Amino acid sequence: MSPTQWDFPVELCCRPMAFVTLTGLDVVYNAVHRAVWDAFCANRRADRVPISFKVLPGDHEYPKCRPKRTSYEWYIPKGILKTGWMNKHLNLVPALVVVFYELDWDEPQWKEKQSECATRVEIVRQSLQGRNTKVAVVLIQKKTPLPPGEDVIASERAAALCNACELSGKSLFVLPHTDHLVGYIIRLENAFYEHAQTYYYTEIRRVKSHKEFLNKTTHQLLFVRHQFKIAFFSELKQDTQNALKNYRTAYNLVHELRAHETNILEIKTMAGFINYKICRLCFQHNTPLDAIAQFRKHVDLCKKKIGSAELSFEHAAWMAKQFQAFGDLFDEAIKLGLTAIQTQNPGFYYQQAAYYAQERKQLAKTLCSHEASVTYPNPDPLETQTGLLDFYGQRSWRQGILSFDLSDPEKEKVGILAIQLKERSVVHSEIIITLLSNAVAQFKKYKCPRMKSHLMVQMGEEYYYAKDYTKALKLLDYVLCDYRSEGWWSLLTSILTTALKCSYLMAQLKDYVTYSLELLGRASTLKDDQKSRIEKNLINVLMNESPDPEPDCDILAVKTAQKLWADRVSLAGSNVFTIGVQDFVPFVQCKAKFHAPSFHVDVPVHFDIYLKADCPHPIRFSKLCVSFNNQEYNQFCVIEEASKASEVLENLTQGKMCLVPGKTRKFLFKFVAKTEDVGKKIEITSVDLVLGSETGRCVVLNWQGGGGDAASPQEALQASRSFKRRPKLPASELHWDSIVIQASTMIISRVPNISVHLRHDPPALTNEMYCLVVTVQSHEKTEIRDVKLTAGLKPGQDANLTQKTQVTLRGTELCDESYPALLTDIPVGDLRPGEQLEKMLYVRCGTVGSRMFLVYVSYLINTTIEEKEIVCKCHKDETVTIETVFPFDVAVKFVSTKFEHLERVYADIPFLLMTDLLSASPWALTIVSSELQLAPSMTAVDQLESQLDKVVLQTGESASECFCLRCPSVGNVEGGVATGHYIISWKRTSATENIPVISTVITLPHVIVENIPLHVNADLPSFGRVRESLPVRYHLQNKTNLVQDVEVSVEPSDAFMFSGLKQIRLPAQALYTHQYFCKAAGSTDGRHLHCRRVMGTTSPWRFFQRRRESCARFLL
Repeated sequence: MSPTQWDFPVELCCRPMAFVTLTGLDVVYNAVHRAVWDAFCANRRADRVPISFKVLPGDHEYPKCRPKRTSYEWYIPKGILKTGWMNKHLNLVPALVVVFYELDWDEPQWKEKQSECATRVEIVRQSLQGRNTKVAVVLIQKKTPLPPGEDVIASERAAALCNACELSGKSLFVLPHTDHLVGYIIRLENAFYEHAQTYYYTEIRRVKSHKEFLNKTTHQLLFVRHQFKIAFFSELKQDTQNALKNYRTAYNLVHELRAHETNILEIKTMAGFINYKICRLCFQHNTPLDAIAQFRKHVDLCKKKIGSAELSFEHAAWMAKQFQAFGDLFDEAIKLGLTAIQTQNPGFYYQQAAYYAQERKQLAKTLCSHEASVTYPNPDPLETQTGLLDFYGQRSWRQGILSFDLSDPEKEKVGILAIQLKERSVVHSEIIITLLSNAVAQFKKYKCPRMKSHLMVQMGEEYYYAKDYTKALKLLDYVLCDYRSEGWWSLLTSILTTALKCSYLMAQLKDYVTYSLELLGRASTLKDDQKSRIEKNLINVLMNESPDPEPDCDILAVKTAQKLWADRVSLAGSNVFTIGVQDFVPFVQCKAKFHAPSFHVDVPVHFDIYLKADCPHPIRFSKLCVSFNNQEYNQFCVIEEASKASEVLENLTQGKMCLVPGKTRKFLFKFVAKTEDVGKKIEITSVDLVLGSETGRCVVLNWQGGGGDAASPQEALQASRSFKRRPKLPASELHWDSIVIQASTMIISRVPNISVHLRHDPPALTNEMYCLVVTVQSHEKTEIRDVKLTAGLKPGQDANLTQKTQVTLRGTELCDESYPALLTDIPVGDLRPGEQLEKMLYVRCGTVGSRMFLVYVSYLINTTIEEKEIVCKCHKDETVTIETVFPFDVAVKFVSTKFEHLERVYADIPFLLMTDLLSASPWALTIVSSELQLAPSMTAVDQLESQLDKVVLQTGESASECFCLRCPSVGNVEGGVATGHYIISWKRTSATENIPVISTVITLPHVIVENIPLHVNADLPSFGRVRESLPVRYHLQNKTNLVQDVEVSVEPSDAFMFSGLKQIRLPAQALYTHQYFCKAAGSTDGRHLHCRRVMGTTSPWRFFQRRRESCARFLL
């Protein structure tokens, strides 16, 4: 039996399609025929009918049809399904034979051509004698035919040709060879497909008719056979629903067969075939759950049908094939659009197939382990005359024997022996690896990392058993990191053990040392005696000797490995191996810790290296060195101890570099930082621990950063979550978990020994030159050099503050925006011990608010550290927050000449502009001068002179000025008329004379100007006497270009006697002034004058009336 006997037949796995043969085409020498054939078979799209075409000669001999049975009464079947039946109906027996013949309707030699065509058809019929295969004729014509009914000759000759060939009109076709050949071919295909369906329908009815003659006593196999044939023909007919129904019936009938050791393989084989068909059709119908349910049912029914115990490995092989085939179907359905999930994907079926393949391997190892003297039987009981079995699933030495009793036990024994010896030659590991690889690909696709890792371990082990150690090591090394990171220590130990064997058998020195280091570590679950053996082998390797073989290795492989190790020993070359331990768990743990997160540059940097060994015995290292990001410090952090290679395992626990298992060893280092590294971070980039000596082999364990390995994060997390109390240890020992890695420190400048004081008078006033006095005094014991001052606005604040703040050293001139906000590196000079200096800074703040100012003083000083003189740069900074406020508040208002508030002013009428300055400064202010700059639209009545020169204002005091102004008529101006600017020149009273005066410009508010048509002014004496007449004169002025009709009346008062006109009506000429004179005598209250413009005039101005507030008032 060949190793591929469990593979499903190709004809079972392919999609059944109607088989149609084409005769009469010379596709080699005839270009037209070749074009026709290419149109049939080349680039077939999915929407074309499912037909399988084959070109055969006209006299091709088809399989002979057996004579029909008239009765099944005495017929005993020899098996369920013949091995060639499916192939016969897929590729040998056509549903339709198409005869191609070149013949035009206007052929001159029509009779001869017609006779030749009929002869060809007859030859085809003779070769198909007894078959229901349909026959059709296709005439290849050069001309395009006319529409039906128009060509009378064509109709007559077509009828004559059908009679000569004994064909119906539906079996005669015309194929014009034109540019639209593909279109005609597609129409021909559809017609061929209808004929093929008719043929398969006939075959189904023929098979069904046989069932009438069957009985379940002797024809159980025929029931299964016929049901399978009906289903298969239905598939060929593309009736997949009926095909699935009949396959299900056939499957149930198979399991109704009486099973025995002699026919169990045939039953399982047919059950597997039918199950495959059912599952395939379920996936095709997009019912994957039905397919899965069917397969589970199939496995449950068949998994216990093992058969002969001596051939039980065959059952495992058969089960593996069932799972593999279903996985293939599942995967194919997914590629066609089916959606799978993590918990239900093809990977699980490939995994189970691999499991049964592994079981097959174990059973074959047990059952097929014959002695070397046992030879293969001769003659071969597994050979047949044709090289093939007659029926699927039968034994070659008893084909067609259905008896449950073994007629020839000796022959049966020889056959079983031949199968067992054949099984020994099967490469089981290759089968298992292929299945596992398929499963891994699926689990990777559906993001199942743990399943993927688990199966990759199995693949690595299979490669190991197959003696492909390179691939085994590659796979195992790939998954080791997953098990390390998740803490699966027992699984990790098992994988490492296999990897160690592979590296030993390949004499891979670095890998062997790496795996040995990890198997000796705390993550390994090996017993102490196993660790001792590994540790001994490791030392042998370091001493340039060959290690002892690993247990349970193949004897032949061990001999080969020993030769490889001997060659390694004799080879000269580099014997130093650097192994990065960040990605695995070695037997030595390392932690680095600086004593402080920062060190001053004038203080030595101290740090500790902690080491702890987990191996069974004390071990001696030869060198410990620490590397930094600044390599100049590396030379100061090296501990080295000379020792012989043979002393590595000697129990010398007092040695400087000897590590005792379970004990923490601390190594102290110190060095002086360089002044160039002030402000920089010093990091430990690596810690190297050297095992071995240069005379033998030397292994450098390299920890990146401050130590730690693959297990450290998980251990730290567990330690933080643990509530267990740590056991008490002697004062000289430390708990390893309590040591926290600190792999970096900051170098900071020397502590300055100077004092910096800031003196000023807050708050600052807007735009003034604010004085800030900086006093620096040295308290150092030696002279300090190169003292520099940086002062100004502290960086990092609002950008608007930076633009509105200027700093200068010269207070005699005002700052503008070109001055910086921060002055840097102002040289001050040197200072002796106790000496002090002062520096005055002037700050101008353009806006109110809080500002933070920085004063930074740096200097150089010589100091000695560890008997080494260095130059330290020290610095000290002070910050101060200064609040900026307005120096004064300015209030501006418009009043009349009688100091009455005005909402608006009137054109050409004088009014007063009053300014009030309220001091908001906590310090006395001196108003040097003030100035009113009028806009062009305003004029001054009197000369504009400052009334506040040299005025000193204390906090809360105010000063006022009054200016008499007049606004000419300007028409209607939206938003009012600009008044001008008010400029105040001021400074602090306490400021020195050289401090410049600050000018504050106040923009005056706009005022609404209103034009009125009539002006009234009163002219009266400054005083009067009681009971004497008091003359009063009123001036009425018409401001318009029109004549105004005005009515003037004087309101009577009980306090006055009145003489003259009390009421008068007069016209006011354009741009003309009228006088109205009256006398009155009285005691206290005055009289009111009323002017009323008579309505109906043409004046464009609004009505104006001077009431009590605007009339002249006179008292006696």
